[in-house]
Amino acid sequence: MLSKVLSLLCVIPFALGAPALAPSAATPSTPGGNVSATVTGSYSPVTTSSNSSSTSATSSAASSASASTSGASTTTGVITIPLSSYSFTPYPTPTLNPRPPVFPATDPLNPPAVSSDPQVVPDFAPAWASAYQKAKNLISDYTIEEKVNITTGVGWANGLCVGNIPPNKNFPGLCLEDSPLAVRFADYATAFPAGIQVASTWNRALMRARGLALGQEFKGKGVNIALGPMMNMGRIGQGGRNWEGFGADPFLTGESAYETILGLQNGGVQGHCQALHKQEHFRTSESSNVNDRTQHEIYAHPFLRSVMAGVSSVMCSYNLINETYACNNDKMLNDILKREYGFQGFVQSDWSATMSTLSAVAGLDMTMPGDITFDSGDSYFGGNLTDYVNDGYISMARLDDMATRIIAAWYFLHQDEGYPATNFNAFNQNDEATNKHVNVQADHYKLVREIGAAGTVLLKNTNGALPLNKPRNLVLIGSDAGPGKSGPNEFSDQGGSDGILAMGWGSGTGNFPYLITPLEGIQERARQDGSSVFWDFDDWNTALAANMAYGQAVALVFTNSDSGEDYITVDGNQGDRNNLTAWHNGDDLILAVAAKNNNTVVIVNSVGPLIIEPWIEHPNITAVVWAGIQGQEAGNAIADVLYGAYNPSGRLPYTIAKDAADYPAQLITDDSGSEIVSIDYTEGLFIDYRHFDQANITPRFEFGFGLSYTTFSYSELCVTPIQSLDTDQENLITAWENGTASPIAEGSSTALWLHEPAFQVTFKVTNTGPISGTEIPQLYIHHPSSANEPPSVLKGFTNVEISPYDTTQVSITLSRYDLSIWDVVAQGWRKPDGQISLSIGASSRDFKLQGDISA
Repeated sequence: MLSKVLSLLCVIPFALGAPALAPSAATPSTPGGNVSATVTGSYSPVTTSSNSSSTSATSSAASSASASTSGASTTTGVITIPLSSYSFTPYPTPTLNPRPPVFPATDPLNPPAVSSDPQVVPDFAPAWASAYQKAKNLISDYTIEEKVNITTGVGWANGLCVGNIPPNKNFPGLCLEDSPLAVRFADYATAFPAGIQVASTWNRALMRARGLALGQEFKGKGVNIALGPMMNMGRIGQGGRNWEGFGADPFLTGESAYETILGLQNGGVQGHCQALHKQEHFRTSESSNVNDRTQHEIYAHPFLRSVMAGVSSVMCSYNLINETYACNNDKMLNDILKREYGFQGFVQSDWSATMSTLSAVAGLDMTMPGDITFDSGDSYFGGNLTDYVNDGYISMARLDDMATRIIAAWYFLHQDEGYPATNFNAFNQNDEATNKHVNVQADHYKLVREIGAAGTVLLKNTNGALPLNKPRNLVLIGSDAGPGKSGPNEFSDQGGSDGILAMGWGSGTGNFPYLITPLEGIQERARQDGSSVFWDFDDWNTALAANMAYGQAVALVFTNSDSGEDYITVDGNQGDRNNLTAWHNGDDLILAVAAKNNNTVVIVNSVGPLIIEPWIEHPNITAVVWAGIQGQEAGNAIADVLYGAYNPSGRLPYTIAKDAADYPAQLITDDSGSEIVSIDYTEGLFIDYRHFDQANITPRFEFGFGLSYTTFSYSELCVTPIQSLDTDQENLITAWENGTASPIAEGSSTALWLHEPAFQVTFKVTNTGPISGTEIPQLYIHHPSSANEPPSVLKGFTNVEISPYDTTQVSITLSRYDLSIWDVVAQGWRKPDGQISLSIGASSRDFKLQGDISA
């Protein structure tokens, strides 16, 4: 595939460090030869091939959201960057003065305290400005080749980490390492719960704490840049890497990313946000075709929140976006990320996702791992980039900007101040000369256990079947209740499952230092209670399972569903799941046990939604526990919930449908013989629960749903405007109130006036039950019909722990941004015409209080 695409690109590959060849006469160029272009920050509109469209701001602003099912079409057109001479002027940085307490000057090592109702907008501009000056001073005497070396990885497996920037004079170089849940390929490191698990907690403090613990472990191993978090939107339920991200809603994903990055960088490591392709099939040859409004309101929003968290780097992915490779995409990298969001850090490629030397013009700052393909010995940067600068195609100013951004991020995190050297070897853990076996785990297992329990969702609980109360005997059924046959790391990159499922597979994984199974966790409690425990891990002998369940006080049936990255195929699943049914004969196993035991409890460890219609309404299934993928303490976390040591408070970060066809977007597996597969996001804004609401489809369990062992009531809603302290931008606030969109400017979408607290929503929540519990109040905005928005849109949530029969005052703060829609014509955020209302509730379909907003 790569060789077919190379002919479309304006670059000739050659060896790392070797002299470059002059551009070939066959290299595409603008009509009439090489035309000089003067630009600020980005290059002028690119030429297009047939069956494609311009990526300029105006052309991508054409369509509003629709709600039809997405599909695939084929195309042969790939938008490329024409060979030309490009001068460059860096974007000016936002210069608004800090305004504590709402907009305080912030260092990434000292972020604002975590809050269940955030009202602080951290101002990282002063810290970035200081880092930029240091970086400029450092490279002031660098040669072109030395600056290029800052931008070019050393090649696959040519360093200690999965990605490496070489040392240069008094700059020690950089170590880049996976993954979003662990220090990949390292020993003595924690295997944390996946992103989807922490999103299921709906708890900002746990999101932040997980990020901090990860950051501390990455720093302890001498990693400069942690390759996470990942922020895929769960557009497709079968998407192989959805579990690495934070669910199917942009607001929940954005808040999860925001807190994770604040935590990571508080721990000293550079945070790195990435959104991959939405499916694994054709991930290097598919074009995700998304209209401008959907891009801004859904898929780009988590990046905006990441920039506001001060993220140091952003990764561009393998796939195309609107027929332009992501790492070649001027609209996404230059216009939206660097101009509109005011991003100060650097953009790096996914591994071998760089498609052209001129990607540097489109906004790419660093290529990873350096070579074009693994072990190819050539690079689009390296000597290629050197010659493109010398020949005038890429300006020296742009090369300076690339090197400055990379080194500034290093200074931004104070990694010049006694930062530990890399002390592990990602490619040879047994090399005693390079792997120092540094133990970075501390007591993070406690946090892993807490997040595992807090992210567990109680879906069904009939007649108080749970929590368990010293049952006289119980049986555990299913391989998911026990250990893998050859330990927790028997499969490379976790590419297999024959025991408890605690993470998916692929590069987003890590090695387990140990893995607690449900059998271990439950037996520990059973010993205390004097209960007898039995088990059967054979998924396929349903007759034996049924016989063992007969007569037991409770039968616990465990099942799972796994997915991961496309380079590993598990049981015929090439990354993406082939379907949304339980693995390992799960449905039949559950039904067989339920037929013989009238107190059957089902525990599901799954990377995402499943269709559970075959058994969910069975009268003998008294409870269903959606345990997710919980990391190394999985068994203890499950036991904590089953026995009531932790009152479940998890909420679904996606919708569980009754039929797979009810989801608005489906997995595309047929390329129809095309080089590029176009996947049209025709559902627009209507993904997941937004589609179910708009199409009036009843799900099995809606987004945001989750039960507790206690009950709650809501009362006394009040919505109060908050006076702005941003006197410098009063005219923009007045214009917004009158329906005018935010202006086109540097940092326009992350401006203080747009994100400062504008409305405070208060209400009371009462625990009406006999035990303490945590409620997750959720705020949904209902836009006027003129906005063409989904019926309900999540724009706030909090968590509140309440003692029995107590009442607590709760607050959720809204910004002007939260109430805005993207105006594709004005290219700004605008308050829609008409009345905006809101609902407070326990899920996307369980509203308790309603009110209006006087905006």
